Amino acid sequence: MESRDSRTFVLVKPDGVQRRLVSDVMGRFEKRGLKLCGLKFLNAPNELLKEHYAEHEGKPFYSKLVQYVGSGPVVAMCWEGSNAVDIGRRLIGSTKPSESPAGTIRGDLGLDVGRNIVHGSDSAESAKRELDLWFNQNETVSWSDSLINWLYE
Repeated sequence: MESRDSRTFVLVKPDGVQRRLVSDVMGRFEKRGLKLCGLKFLNAPNELLKEHYAEHEGKPFYSKLVQYVGSGPVVAMCWEGSNAVDIGRRLIGSTKPSESPAGTIRGDLGLDVGRNIVHGSDSAESAKRELDLWFNQNETVSWSDSLINWLYE
């Protein structure tokens, strides 16, 4: 079970940036009650992407995925809250947009598995690894959310 202060990593991919969906993605996380603790807008270096997607190395889609995510700017985010990884996965939906229910980011906005708008950590371990890859210690912020008493008992 994740703690109230668990964190997750979310990446708006180039298709989400090009389609001007960054604020929609962010708004869904904010509306759910997670708090933003880190944010970067960047062209991700190839070496970072290779390390980020290392678990897929050797799979037929690996090179194409790394090339695609490196093809334009991305938005990297750190979100914090109770069960942040699980909440993030439910907000994002299935990898295949056609299998994602309405109400999820991919279910509402995605059409193709190769252009599925956003990446999100799939476990607490992945979240830690991904956050450490994308953010230096001084690039995320710990802060007190004045809404905490309205979100949790």
